[in-house]
Amino acid sequence: MSEMEIGQVQHYFDKIEVAAIQLTQGDLSVGETIHIVGHTTNVTATVEAMQIEHAAIRKGEKGQVVGLKVPAKVRNHDKVFKVAP
Repeated sequence: MSEMEIGQVQHYFDKIEVAAIQLTQGDLSVGETIHIVGHTTNVTATVEAMQIEHAAIRKGEKGQVVGLKVPAKVRNHDKVFKVAP
């Protein structure tokens, strides 16, 4: 499987397990798989739902900050990759 870098984590909300991800180099849609990597982070997840400012969206585009639930703690500045099947 190949991976393409699409952005980075801007913030992680501990209590609700949501990452705010700045999409800097590509888009992201519900149903796609992401891989988040950092010094101590290695998380793979399927995007189940996405939001911008508490409004549900199906696709985030370059330049947007999207919120999505992640299965484990991630950290600011972790790199986000889209996994191609």
